[in-house]
Amino acid sequence: MRHCINCCIQLFPEDAHKQQVACQGGPHHSHQACPSCKGEDKILFRVDSKQMNLLAVLEVRTEGNENWGGFLRFRKGKRCSLVFGLIIMTLVMASYILSGAHQELLISSPFHYGGFPSNPSVMDSESPSDVKEHHYQPSVNNISYVKDYPNIKLIIDSIAARNEFTTRQLPDLQDLKRQELHMFSVIPNKFLPTSKSPCWYEEFSGRNTTDPYLTNSYVLYSKRFRSTFDTLRKAFWGHLSHVHGKHFRLRCLPHFYIIGQPKCGTTDLYDRLRLHPEVKFSAIKEPHWWTRKRFGIVRLRDGLRDRYPVEDYLDLFDLAAHQIHQGLQAASAEQTSKMNRIIIGEASASTMWDNNAWTFFYDNSTDGEPPFLTQDFIHAFQPEAKLLVMLRDPVERLYSDYLYFASSNKSADDFHEKVTEALQLFENCMLDYSLRACVYNNTLNNAMPVRLQVGLYAVYLLDWLTVFSKEQFLILRLEDHASNVKYTMHKVFQFLNLGPLSEKQEALMTKSPASNTRRPEDRSLGPMWPITQKILRDFYGPFNTRLAQVLDDEAFAWKTT
Repeated sequence: MRHCINCCIQLFPEDAHKQQVACQGGPHHSHQACPSCKGEDKILFRVDSKQMNLLAVLEVRTEGNENWGGFLRFRKGKRCSLVFGLIIMTLVMASYILSGAHQELLISSPFHYGGFPSNPSVMDSESPSDVKEHHYQPSVNNISYVKDYPNIKLIIDSIAARNEFTTRQLPDLQDLKRQELHMFSVIPNKFLPTSKSPCWYEEFSGRNTTDPYLTNSYVLYSKRFRSTFDTLRKAFWGHLSHVHGKHFRLRCLPHFYIIGQPKCGTTDLYDRLRLHPEVKFSAIKEPHWWTRKRFGIVRLRDGLRDRYPVEDYLDLFDLAAHQIHQGLQAASAEQTSKMNRIIIGEASASTMWDNNAWTFFYDNSTDGEPPFLTQDFIHAFQPEAKLLVMLRDPVERLYSDYLYFASSNKSADDFHEKVTEALQLFENCMLDYSLRACVYNNTLNNAMPVRLQVGLYAVYLLDWLTVFSKEQFLILRLEDHASNVKYTMHKVFQFLNLGPLSEKQEALMTKSPASNTRRPEDRSLGPMWPITQKILRDFYGPFNTRLAQVLDDEAFAWKTT
């Protein structure tokens, strides 16, 4: 016998005020005659005010002598419910696995509310003064993050209490040579006096049919650069110097390096600077040879490969070397000793900070600090090198870095969680090791979900200043560059001793749109949460203060960005 569900429903909203909706013409009790049920018994339903997802409606029967048709219909309903449940479970598990983020499922709870801002954040090339105030709806998570701030502040205070900017112990030249015997056998200790770039002639023992780039690792591991090397290959023999039956090729190293930092406008600086007729860059914008390729690191997740020899790195400057060679040949024909003004640059943004490979190749020191750094080797060959550095507010740099390199599930919430996790990992290291040991700790850097260490500019700069003088650096702020490109580029020209530009050349350089700006899909995510920004300002504050002291410029404290 079926029971009526069309009437006599009792409502209990929030268990507070009971209401009874009776059948028409019947008293208020649980069993009564119902007109629509034609006198049959009925069941009262109690419904509270909580949100519910009704996945199935079951027909309730009180008698066991159902006919076989009803039984089959009932079994069919159960089977459908079971199949539907399995499908839902499969979708949930698949979304969890494929997302690659084990923090939460892609299929979120309907009771999780979060308002994400729609206004774009600061672009990589924007000045903060040009960005309007953002208005957004705070999320439930953001409110809970504010409550967690005191605990995170304890972690930051613990790190700050252990910050010691100690002077590193420098290796001697013989130690460097023992580590890189081949490199020291290839690069001479003296260069041509008539070239601004450090160049020298090297004998080429091959024939005119020999492919000089046959074994170049940059060509073998990247199809993008094969067309560039095809051009070099065709013109190679014509750019050799032939003397007494021997053949010589001009080899060059960079005159200056753009050493960092990533997501601070180095690409924009590179694109504008290469428009100057006296500046020539490597065939690849960022070879990453000093920090990665010479150790055999192509991608960290792929492990170590064969090391790229120094010859492969020098090949990248052959285009510039050919032009310098032509100038030197012309000056020789005129019997003049005129200085060749072409200068070569290299723009690997990892040069300033990335020393992650040291643990694989150098003996560990007792205190966990690397015995050799990238700048030690560059200085050994080029003690007069010029170094360009572009920096930005490390708080904004980290968020830009996260948006650029994160692959999925990017959000202000996800960024906040990754920041707090990275801070905890960094503090754990600082409890046992020095600041320098933690900054250069490969295991820690790979474990942190965001590259927190890249924004510790003071640590890296102080280590570079142990081998290079302060006068060899030009350190710029992205905020200043974005607000006045013409001014910063003139500072760069003066620093590199470049000749003046024509009005047309200068207009092209200064009015070109910014390079490598934030992608539209990343801009739509909006800014980081204010509480995340506060946490990062607390963390980076002591390091920014130290940087401002070293540079004697309060702008590098980023207190009013």
